[in-house]
Amino acid sequence: MKSGVKLSMVLLVANFGFAQENKSLKLSFSGYMENYYAYDFNRPEENAKLPFMYNYNRHNEFSVNVGLLRAKVEYDNAYAIIALHSGTYVEDNYVSESTKIISEAYVGLYLDKGKKSTLEVGILPSYIGFETANSASNLTLTRSILAENSPYFMSGVKYTYKPNDKWQLSGLLTNGWQRINKPDKNVSPALGSQTIYKPSDKSLFNWSTFIGKELYLNEWGIRYFSNLYWDKQWSSKWRTIFGFDVGMQTDKSSSDKQLVWMSPVLLAQYVLAPKWKTAFRVEYYQDKNNVIIAANDEFKTIGTSFNIDYLINDKVKFRTEARYLNSEEKVFIKETSLINDNFCITTSLSFEF
Repeated sequence: MKSGVKLSMVLLVANFGFAQENKSLKLSFSGYMENYYAYDFNRPEENAKLPFMYNYNRHNEFSVNVGLLRAKVEYDNAYAIIALHSGTYVEDNYVSESTKIISEAYVGLYLDKGKKSTLEVGILPSYIGFETANSASNLTLTRSILAENSPYFMSGVKYTYKPNDKWQLSGLLTNGWQRINKPDKNVSPALGSQTIYKPSDKSLFNWSTFIGKELYLNEWGIRYFSNLYWDKQWSSKWRTIFGFDVGMQTDKSSSDKQLVWMSPVLLAQYVLAPKWKTAFRVEYYQDKNNVIIAANDEFKTIGTSFNIDYLINDKVKFRTEARYLNSEEKVFIKETSLINDNFCITTSLSFEF
C-alpha cells in the first residue's frame, strides 16, 4: 500500500474518532422564583381576585406566583427540556389539567447541520403572545388581559424553519387551545402557525394563528384566532410593544353563528436609570358573548397600569404596579356586589438563574 493512501486512512480514522468524542452529553439547569403581595380595593370574598386572571390573583396575602426549575439535556443534534413548577399561577391556570406539575416537557431535533430546521414534540411553551409566565422578561408586572386569556402552553408538534437571521416560520399540530390532554379524543388536532420578522436587532414583528375545534356552551365549534404584535426598541431608554388579538368562534347552538372577540394593547417602557425602569399600559378587551371570559354580562373593559421596577442585581428584581380596570357593564365583584371597576396594587420579588 502506498504511503499516501496509508496517511489518508489514518487521518480518516482520527477524524472519525474525534467526531465521536465530541458527542458528549451536556446538562444545564435554570430556574425562576417569584413571590408577591396584591391588594384588591374591591376586597373580594373569594380566594381568587378576578376569575379571568391567572397570575398574582390572591388578595391581601403573601403568595408564590410561580416557582420553576428547568433542566435541559443536549446530545449531538437532539435536546430535551423538562420544567416543573408550582404556585398560585399553576393552581388557577391548570384547573382542567390532570398534569399540573409539568410546565414543559419536550424533545427537539435539529434536522440539518446549520440548525435552520427544528422539530419539537411534547408540552411546549405557547407560540402566541409577547408575555410569558416569567414576569421578569415582561415589560409590566401583571399580564395584559389578552395574554391572560390566550394560551400559555400547548401540547403537540412544532416545526420551525429559519432561512436567515430575519425570518422564522413555524407550523404546529396541537391538542387544542391550551390543552395538555384532549377532553374528546374524536376531535381533530388544532393547527397553528407563527411568523417572525426581524428587520433589525431593535424591531420584531410576530403573527401567530390558531384554528381548531373548541367548546362553547358545551358544543364543539371552530375557533379562528390571530395574534399580532410589534416590539420596538426606539433608543437605549424607550421600548414599546403594540399588540392586537382577534378571534372568532362558531356557535353551534345558534345556527353556526360567528362570535367575535378582540383586544388591542399598547405598552411603553422607559429606563429611568441603570437600576430603575418604569412602564405604562393601556388596553381594551371586548368579548360580548363571553366566549373567552366567563362574565355575568358582556365583557367590554378598558384598563391602564403603571409600574416601577428596581433591579437589585442582574438576577433579582423588585416590582410594584398599580392597575385600574373599568367595564361598561357590572362585571367586577366588590365584596358581595357587582360594580363597573376594579383597582389593585401588586408587588413582587423575583429571582432568576
